[in-house]
Amino acid sequence: MNILLILGHPKPNSFNGAIAEQSKAVLEKLGHETIFHDLYQERFDPVLPADEENLPDDELPAFLQEHLRHFKEAEGIIFVHPNWWGGPPAILRGWLDRVVRGNSCYQFTKDGVVSHVGGKIVQIFSTSNTPRDVEMNVYGDPMENFWKIVVFGLLGTKSFERRNFESVIVSTPEERQGWLAEVATILKRRFGKR
Repeated sequence: MNILLILGHPKPNSFNGAIAEQSKAVLEKLGHETIFHDLYQERFDPVLPADEENLPDDELPAFLQEHLRHFKEAEGIIFVHPNWWGGPPAILRGWLDRVVRGNSCYQFTKDGVVSHVGGKIVQIFSTSNTPRDVEMNVYGDPMENFWKIVVFGLLGTKSFERRNFESVIVSTPEERQGWLAEVATILKRRFGKR
């Protein structure tokens, strides 16, 4: 399987970085071709220039053409990122703005949205410092709504799942090791050989 792994955290030695490393290792053991993009290390520019939105795909800057190709060709997609203000970091939101392009990945028609990239298996690994009960009872889990309904509800997906790890700021090394083991278990279940 061709899998795209996207990390959206500024510190490679963060727990998000550890999740990405664990994901790469598990996917490699499962025999998948994995393409990894660490958006901060690549210095991905999240700002969508005014004239870029209507450019044909083949006139995009080379790095964007590469990201677009990786996204479109991927059978599975894994995003790893923190929850900042109820959503993914700006760099990841900007990645969506610039890579998941109208008329290339989806199209608006009189009958609704037509996806050109549906059928993917999507896994989100997010982290937060907000306790789960507060996230659900006070905020209504905006991150779940964003990924599941706003993004992949529009694009269509074969299978969607999100696992949030919290509260990272007060977690112990033992808890984090347990969470990394859970990442492995989830990936083996979702991306294991069928």
